[in-house]
Amino acid sequence: MAYRCGNCGQSAKKTSTNYLFRESGLRNVVLKNIEVIKCGHCGNEDPVIHKMADLMRQIAQALVEKPYALTGEEIRFLRKYLGMSGGAFARLLHTDKTVLSRWENNQIDVGSKSDLLIRAIVCNLGNGLKQEAERIVRKFPEIDESDQKAVRIEINDSAFAYA
Repeated sequence: MAYRCGNCGQSAKKTSTNYLFRESGLRNVVLKNIEVIKCGHCGNEDPVIHKMADLMRQIAQALVEKPYALTGEEIRFLRKYLGMSGGAFARLLHTDKTVLSRWENNQIDVGSKSDLLIRAIVCNLGNGLKQEAERIVRKFPEIDESDQKAVRIEINDSAFAYA
């Protein structure tokens, strides 16, 4: 089968590789051993993702289970995963949308109580996460709230892992 580059239209090849999924808005999500259309002409790489909604749910679940404080990019991802505007999400958190914006842009750290509230909201409102909510919430005491660490999240067909 012939493939075309989504960027330049030239002939491209499909291969299986690990792919840094920057399109998620996160710098630390790696899709393990997925099909990628690679262009030898311009260097563009297009991942082949068959179940995007399932992938987004896996990333959201990995973030709410992460044993460290959420980063700004992760808070933004979770808000967008819920399909909420900054104003609507801020109202749920009983904060101002400018405070939320400052969290999302890493201008100020999110407080530990707001971090937990964000995770709980995502567990309850996130598509497909409600059945995991109790298990996830019971892990809240294990979160190191003093460390806002972005961990590498590796996702394969059936599970995610932290690296």
